[in-house]
Order: sequence, then structure tokens, then C-alpha cells
Amino acid sequence: MKKGRNELLNDEEKILAPYAVGSRNFGGRAYEEPEHPYRLPFQRDKDRIIHSHAFKRLEYKTQVFVYSEGDHFRNRLTHTLEVAGISKTISKVLGLNEDLSESIALAHDLGHSPFGHAGQEALAELMKDIGGFEHNKQSLRVVQKLERRYPNFPGLNLCEETLLGIMKHGGGYESSNLLEVRRTLGPSLEAMIVDASDEITYSAHDLEDGLESGLLQLEEVKGLMIWKRIDESLPSSEKNSKTEMLSISRSIGRISLNLMVSDLIESIHKILTEYSVNSRESISKLYQKKIKIVQFSEEFQKEFNELKQFLFQNLYRHSEVSRMSERGKETIYLLFKHFETHPESIPESYRNREEEDGRMRVICDYIAGMTDRYAIEKLKREGILWFPY
Repeated sequence: MKKGRNELLNDEEKILAPYAVGSRNFGGRAYEEPEHPYRLPFQRDKDRIIHSHAFKRLEYKTQVFVYSEGDHFRNRLTHTLEVAGISKTISKVLGLNEDLSESIALAHDLGHSPFGHAGQEALAELMKDIGGFEHNKQSLRVVQKLERRYPNFPGLNLCEETLLGIMKHGGGYESSNLLEVRRTLGPSLEAMIVDASDEITYSAHDLEDGLESGLLQLEEVKGLMIWKRIDESLPSSEKNSKTEMLSISRSIGRISLNLMVSDLIESIHKILTEYSVNSRESISKLYQKKIKIVQFSEEFQKEFNELKQFLFQNLYRHSEVSRMSERGKETIYLLFKHFETHPESIPESYRNREEEDGRMRVICDYIAGMTDRYAIEKLKREGILWFPY
């Protein structure tokens, strides 16, 4: 039997926890639209994000390793999908709105520049005196303005709760009604889950990719506090010194991910119980009091912090990763300076916004939207100095 919209809303309310964001409270959209007869608001948001151009381009944007380094290392798209999966798992266990969590997760890196954090650093430096650049802020700009899929409005016209979830604390957002709501209401628990899932996901898969690439050594990992937990869960067959590193690295990645997610779920549940959280409003009150709801247990947090520091020192600062990062930065610097003096090289759809946004912001938007390979190809096509990747 076909269910109508009201029946779907009623079914949702039966399974959601009282502190979850229900689809009846999606916050509205900036541009009024009729509701769909059988797709709830956050389901529509999720689909709009997946069908966007910015989402498709994530496949060829760097996570840690540029695309030319190998087909099996994570890229920005696979990272995003993993964050969405982890967010959905945690949300399901805690009775949260899985569609909202997924929507926020799928959109959280839409504004990321090519060449990973090196690309962000380059654009931030180039734009430091004219509004700056930060990928979370750019993600919001993408879904509110830059995507052009609908004739009646710019952007994707996502739900207010989805937009609030994409915003992160300290992102330097322009003053707006949305910003005031974010400051007053604070993020939903679904949004907090996505933030934590992002950290969990990249820590686990960067550890795995680092081992698989040979940039990290197993003996170094064994010196971490978290190794005792990992070792206890490793299959005995993989403790053999003859086991291939490929197999061990994937087991380590999978086990560490499970450890992080499990500890986080247990810790959140304890905090929700301790503070008798029973509504979205009670989440807001704890946020205003600066009481952190989404966090690991105290012991596990120390292990997690050590792992992150280890990755920072031994992987992200590795000479090979630094080499790739410097090439990425140089590519962005060269492109930016070229477009400043040759605006005709920028697509007309971007140039049409120059009067409204200024040339520098238009250039920034154009480069931020590029994939790694498109940026490299653009260097060659424009006849700019180019070096092999």
C-alpha cells in the first residue's frame, strides 16, 4: 500500500529519539517550494547534493595522495562516502535522523580545493586580504550560490537544518540570518556526529593508506597507545611476520575505525543519559553552556590524540607528501596569477559574476572547484610553466 507524506512523517516520528531533528522541523528553505508527496525534506537534500556538479568532481580531488599516485588510495569522494556511512551508522544507533546526517556528510567537503589541504593553504594565502578562503565556508557557498541546477533560484536550496550542519564553528561566515540561527540554536546532534565522523574516518583511512603506501612503518604504529586495542582484535593469521602489508594495513584500518566508532557511541550515550537530554532544545542548551556531547571516553581520547599527532608528523609531513603538496600549491599560484591578467581564460559563467563578487573571488571560486587533473591540464592548455606529476 502506498504511503502518503503524513504517514511517512508519522512513521519517522515513531523511530526517532526525542532529541533528533524530525522532518517536520527541517527549518524551511530560502526559496519556497512545494513539498514532495513521498520524499521527505532531508531525502531530497541528499539527492540534490549527489546530483550536483561539485559532488561529482570530488572523485578527482586529493585526500592525501594525488590521483596519479595510485587508484586505490582515498580521494575526496571516497572519503566523503565513508564519512556519510559512519555518520549514518552512529545516527541509526542513537535514534537520530539518518537522512540529515547523510546530507550534511555528503556536502561537508563540496568546497574543498584541489590538492587537499595544500590547495586550501594556497587559496587562503592568495585571498587573505579579500575575505580569505576556508573550505567549510566554501562548501556553504557552493550549495547556496555556485551550483546552478534550477531555473528559479541559485544553489541547491537545501533545508535550513542541512545548511546549519554544513557550517562549522569558527568558519568566518558572513553575517546573515542563518549565522544568527547557528549561534543561537547551535548545531544539531546529527551535525556534531558528522564532524566527529569526519575526524574518525580520515584518521583510520589515512593510517591504512599510509601503511599501504610504505610511507608509514608498522613498527612505528606498534609504538602507539592504541596499538594494544588493535593487536587484540587482529586475526592471528595476520600476526605472522610473513603476512603481506596490504592485508595487515587494511585490517588495521578496519579495526581502528571500529574501535573509534564503538567508543564514541558508548561515550555519547552516557553523556545523553547523564544530562537527561530529551529534545533538540536540550541539545542547544548544552551547546550554549559549552558542554561537549560528542566526544570519546577520556582514556580513548588520549589514544586518539596521539594517533592524530603521529599521522601529522609522520604522514602529512612526510617528504613525499610534502613534495606533492608543494607541486599542488605551485599549480594554484600559477593559475591564480594567470587568471588575474587573462580573465578571458575563465569560463563566461564565472566572469558574469565579476561585478557582483569581484575578480579575485571569481578566480578563487573557479580554482576551488577544479579537480587536481583539470588544474594540471589547465596549466598545459594555457601554456603556463608546467612540471610533471
